[in-house]
Amino acid sequence: MVCNSVLATGAILLPNIGGYISSIPVRKNMAWYASLKKPRFGPPDWVFAPAWTFLYSSLGYSSYLVWKHGGGCSGPARIPLMVYGGHLMLNLSWTHIFFSMHKLKLSLYEIAAVDVTAVLTAYLFYQVQPVAGWLFLPYFAWLSYATALTCSIMRLNPEDETQGATVTEIKDE
Repeated sequence: MVCNSVLATGAILLPNIGGYISSIPVRKNMAWYASLKKPRFGPPDWVFAPAWTFLYSSLGYSSYLVWKHGGGCSGPARIPLMVYGGHLMLNLSWTHIFFSMHKLKLSLYEIAAVDVTAVLTAYLFYQVQPVAGWLFLPYFAWLSYATALTCSIMRLNPEDETQGATVTEIKDE
């Protein structure tokens, strides 16, 4: 029982630690974010931290359920947990693309990949342990909202295509 509690806690903490680390560029780029035009349906800034904490905790617990009911990393849980790991990496990368690189269009493409891998992960989790798949429902709602928000911000703030050096420019020097 103690071992299961420790594993569940670790599974819950893992995405939250990743989320905390990926929030560093957010904190460093709040002035830039504040300068962007945003749609009316955008949330107040204080909503993001509790929303992501809840969602990452749900995802983490979901991964624990799959690990527990799917025979660990060598049983039927192996592929779903690998897909989950890839999904988390995509999820955490969005923050860097949006906040550090200020690449709004690329962040929209990236969040679309997050959406697709979330659906795939939930489906695979459901196959191993149905509750684990159902735990993704609040995450789907938030991802849909985040995707719409990203798309709206991109449309309201067109990127200057002439900014930055291209590969050709660097090569020619």
